[in-house]
Amino acid sequence: MKTFALAGNPNCGKTTLFNALTGATAHVGNWPGVTVDKREGVYKGGAEQAAVIDLPGIYSLSPYTPEEVISRNYILDEKPYGIINIVDATNLERNLYLTTQLLEMDVPVIIALNMMDEVQKAGDKLNAAALEKALGVPVVEISALKGTGIKELMARALAMPAERKGSTVLGKALGRQIAAAQAFYEEDGVSSPLFHAVKLLESDELELAKKGAKEALERAAGGEDMEAVIADERYKYISANLATAKVKAGREVLTKSDKIDRVLTHRVWAIPIFLVVLFLIFHLTFSEDLFFIGAIADAAGAPLPSVADLGYVLEDGETLTAAGRTISVFYDGAVFSPGVILFNALDACTSSLTDAIVGAMESAGAAEWSVGLLGDGVLGGIFAVLGFLPQILLLFLFFSILEDTGYMARIAFVLDRIFRRFGLSGRAFMPMIMGFGCSLPATINTRTLADEKERTATIRVIPFFSCGAKLPILTAIAGGIVMAFGVGNADVITFSMYLLGVCTAIIAVLLMRNTTLKGETPPFIMELPAYHVPGFKNLMLHLWDKTKHFVKKAFTIIFASTVIIWLFSHLTWNWHYIPDEEMQNSILASIGMFLQPIFTPLGFGSQLGAYGWVFAVAAITGLIAKENVIATFTTLALCIGAYVGEGTEEGIEEVTGLIAKISLETGISQQEFISALIAFIAFNMTTVPCFAACATARAELPRGKFKWTLLFWLVTSYITGTVIYTTGAWIWPVAIWIAVAAAVTALIVLRNLGKFDICALFKRRKKE
Repeated sequence: MKTFALAGNPNCGKTTLFNALTGATAHVGNWPGVTVDKREGVYKGGAEQAAVIDLPGIYSLSPYTPEEVISRNYILDEKPYGIINIVDATNLERNLYLTTQLLEMDVPVIIALNMMDEVQKAGDKLNAAALEKALGVPVVEISALKGTGIKELMARALAMPAERKGSTVLGKALGRQIAAAQAFYEEDGVSSPLFHAVKLLESDELELAKKGAKEALERAAGGEDMEAVIADERYKYISANLATAKVKAGREVLTKSDKIDRVLTHRVWAIPIFLVVLFLIFHLTFSEDLFFIGAIADAAGAPLPSVADLGYVLEDGETLTAAGRTISVFYDGAVFSPGVILFNALDACTSSLTDAIVGAMESAGAAEWSVGLLGDGVLGGIFAVLGFLPQILLLFLFFSILEDTGYMARIAFVLDRIFRRFGLSGRAFMPMIMGFGCSLPATINTRTLADEKERTATIRVIPFFSCGAKLPILTAIAGGIVMAFGVGNADVITFSMYLLGVCTAIIAVLLMRNTTLKGETPPFIMELPAYHVPGFKNLMLHLWDKTKHFVKKAFTIIFASTVIIWLFSHLTWNWHYIPDEEMQNSILASIGMFLQPIFTPLGFGSQLGAYGWVFAVAAITGLIAKENVIATFTTLALCIGAYVGEGTEEGIEEVTGLIAKISLETGISQQEFISALIAFIAFNMTTVPCFAACATARAELPRGKFKWTLLFWLVTSYITGTVIYTTGAWIWPVAIWIAVAAAVTALIVLRNLGKFDICALFKRRKKE
């Protein structure tokens, strides 16, 4: 099977083309020897199948970032049958810079002129035939978003000859130097000698590391700095011979994208608009009062009736009829948001399935422990996590839409002005915002950052941008606060926690870039793609990938975790089975009670009494997978359901019942307990991420930095939780934390001014 590598600039539509080519055949692996995701799939749209590899988006093949090194090494070492170079036809000159480098390799190349629909919409014309003649390789017009031209592209790609000698646009200006450098590689029988020769002239560090390379460079270039000369010659050739293939329609006029950008990238309004967009996303995903219709009715003195008030109840006056249960999925005194409707619908299905299975087991006379293990341990834990899948997918869908429309690129541009003050470029925002989906690809995306210190700082704060796995924690605890205490609004609490994560990240970056990771902020240059409507197929493929990943985790890691949690909560240290009401004597309870005091400064330690150990256990199991936090809560709450449920309102969910019981038994004030619950959310949002994210971070961080990163996550989460709990429970600690912040700021300023050096101070004292 022939293999084709997709290469192109970021935002050129490469991922959209990859999805269009491979569809459901796409899967994720690792690059050989590197724990970095690699996307590959199979094209089946023609008479001949082909393997497709999605290389990282890059601007050049110089080794400035790890992504450029990976793309370059794959083409040179793995030797694919051909390269499909995706070029953004709306920004021809900038994209063709990479093309001129790819053409220097001894690999067949075909150019995919993408976004031709946008070119035609603007009334411009592009002479693909002239471009093909000038470049000497096939050129095909396509629109990856619309799916046009793709079959022709692959047909011509599969028909390309198996071999091709590299060619360069630098021949006229630098022919002598290139020939001298090329001879060095041809003597050693190196493949793609032309490409290596040009890179040697650029003083490419990978080329200079080879034996005899420095002497060869001296002979070819005579000590002249060639890197800037070569870059200038590339652009001169592109402007004179290639960019002219595109003909603009009449005089320059403001495009739709330009007009939209006047508002969305406005110096004053851009950030407020972005915050409003984020709030709408969270409101549509989590709110139990869509557009606050119920709150408005209450304020007007005409509250909306509940489902029970409408008469959809049985004779006992409490149990809802079948019609009532159906209506309550969408409405119950307020209209629910789409996210809550989907959650309720799935929850109703899983609850009915659990009840049916448990009922059948009890009717068959199954042992108590087997009913508990299956009903509370396995089904209870897994369904508790799967219940949040619709909301996770809806949130991911919204973020995918923002990214595919081109809006996220604008936010990176806008935030560059702010981030630069904290020592980061706007480019660092892209992996951070990806953290809302999953920390793994977000961490991998930091390869686009050229500065090592900036990459390290970015990787460390990515987990603060809460991923989909943390969503059940946010939703369940926020919902528990509202249901147990009747205060607040679940979507407002959730939105506030996301903002808390962002603020914590900014503060942490500010500290790192002014102390241990101090350095110059690299320049930020990026292309702003034209706004366009996302393709439905592309969005669905994104969601399908997310669903597969989440369900796979639910039935592997989470399944194993819930079974282990149930077993250890029903076994004593001498391996005797104990029923639910004696769970305080279990192995899990004793471990949790031992760890419980550690979390006292955060509010969910010793002050929560007999059941506070559940919070400690949940926080620890969350280190394996964040979904385990709520799976643990649900499993343990279900196990002690009869005990916890005494005196609580029927129908309150398990986590809410546990919260209500602890509040009732400990006598802790409502304000203090709510502060503890918020601190619990904050701790889990900012602490060590899941094992998979840790493994990825370890692979991406410089040698020796991972152990300090683990310590950074633990300390940051502990301090964040403590600050939230103490300031939320009481007023007076606010002054203390302000004083601490002021002292730390003063020390950093003095240190940077050279007036305070704690290391020198310790050395002086040691000598004395």
